[in-house]
Amino acid sequence: MIQAVGLTKQYGDKTAVYNLSFQVGPGTVTGFLGPNGSGKSTTMRMILGLDAPTSGQVTIGGLPYRQLPNAPRRVGALLDAKAVHGGRSARQHLLSLAQLSGIPARRVDEVLGVVGLQDVAGRRSKGFSLGMGQRLGIAGALLGDPEVLLFDEPVNGLDPEGIHWVRHLMRALAAEGRTVFVSSHLMSEMALTADHLIVIGRGQLLADMSVKDFIARHSTGYALVRTPAEGEQREKLGTALTEAGATVQPEPDGALRVSGLELPRISDVAHEADIRLWELSPHQASLEEAYMRLTGGAVDYRSTQDPRQGLQAAPPQGGWGQTGWGRPPAAAAGQTPAVPAPPLPDSARPASTLPGAPGQAAAGTHHEEAR
Repeated sequence: MIQAVGLTKQYGDKTAVYNLSFQVGPGTVTGFLGPNGSGKSTTMRMILGLDAPTSGQVTIGGLPYRQLPNAPRRVGALLDAKAVHGGRSARQHLLSLAQLSGIPARRVDEVLGVVGLQDVAGRRSKGFSLGMGQRLGIAGALLGDPEVLLFDEPVNGLDPEGIHWVRHLMRALAAEGRTVFVSSHLMSEMALTADHLIVIGRGQLLADMSVKDFIARHSTGYALVRTPAEGEQREKLGTALTEAGATVQPEPDGALRVSGLELPRISDVAHEADIRLWELSPHQASLEEAYMRLTGGAVDYRSTQDPRQGLQAAPPQGGWGQTGWGRPPAAAAGQTPAVPAPPLPDSARPASTLPGAPGQAAAGTHHEEAR
């Protein structure tokens, strides 16, 4: 088990991680999410004893990493797949790691087979593609057959087959009772891989819960409704649903996006209006939608709107049309309505605004961090 308590890391007057507490238990894949610069890589480095916390502590099995007996055989990690001597072959690289950790040489060929590099084991790693480098890094993490594994962006550069393989590898490792902690920016893949999520923003904890609970708490569901194409049934249904208290927005493919009413009530409104339905289906929010909703206020770098968009003709206003019922022009079909970012909880507020926080806290940090 990995346990962090009050973990804080400052670089001069910049705070990369502030008062971070969480647990990563065995038997599950725990996803570690957050925007760029949120402190994920710094946190992983502190777990592995590569950076010393300014305050607080993080332990593995009750001990700091540097105090673990034979740590390389208890903890495996992939933080930077490029941290390999390019002049060495894949086998030489793994052999050097094995010799330093007292791991039998036969284990090298075993992990080369696990990651699919047995046929290129004699090639110098400087000629490896990004995906091959990732596989070599994963092999290094598995070398000691450890009980705790940390992976920072393990699918970076992998093709679809490789991503599928990593997903099943992570889940298989967790099923064996190991502790698996994975950082990734691929929300769709994390939704298929992780059981539990720890989400941070500006170095502070935003969420610590199961994937299912995270999506349910940080997203808004809606229904897709489709009517026969002929006549004015869609417009009639849209008006009826709006009068019943729903928010209705047209989709580019002709369907209606309806929120604010349960499915049975939508069906009743359509029946009362004598409108046939070809589709009435609930929309299950994705992990990406929930993640974007939660972390919207914790992103340090934002793009601006293209000024040329102001030269486009404004869509018609009011009534039914491209903008839907009672919708402002910004909600035209094919565009996403502007939704204000939800206010951040205290745990996500810049540290400089929190009682007792250091003067230059997480909101002002631009500590260079890859992820």
